[in-house]
Amino acid sequence: MIRYFTGQLLVATAEMRDPRFVETVIYMVKHGPEGAMGIVINRPLAKGAIEDLLKGIGVESKGAKGEIVIHYGGPVSPEAGFILHSDDVLLENSTKVNDGIAMTTDARLIEAISRGKGPRQSLLAVGYAGWAPGQLEEELKANAWFVVSGDNAFIFGKDADKKWRQAMDKRQIPL
Repeated sequence: MIRYFTGQLLVATAEMRDPRFVETVIYMVKHGPEGAMGIVINRPLAKGAIEDLLKGIGVESKGAKGEIVIHYGGPVSPEAGFILHSDDVLLENSTKVNDGIAMTTDARLIEAISRGKGPRQSLLAVGYAGWAPGQLEEELKANAWFVVSGDNAFIFGKDADKKWRQAMDKRQIPL
């Protein structure tokens, strides 16, 4: 029986050789017979004013406040933005993933965040990790990854440099 891991965390093992994924933790947005998609949650790329980001993507930025961290979400579609967030605020094109977490690709959500009207928790990433049908299952068999559950505090936590080690430690806990 094949298990699907939507809403779980995919954690790179020490055996991971692909430099794009060494010591990464990926939140699985979709996983099924048609393949898999996830967002790397522990590789911050840049931090800056939300106003500058909004201007850069051509969205109304007047009155925008605060800073935002942009993460490396994965090697596929690096020009595209993905917002993982708590599902307390949804747009019509948001996708509910699992356990109170959603994903949105609409820049209007960043605008809402900049005005204090966005979701309680969010993580902005550029690019995503994707797998063809059966590819992720093969990588799991080859011990490149293991799967653990993650909660909102972990997924949206600010200590990106500690997430991989914390996820590795979760694996060590006997059930």
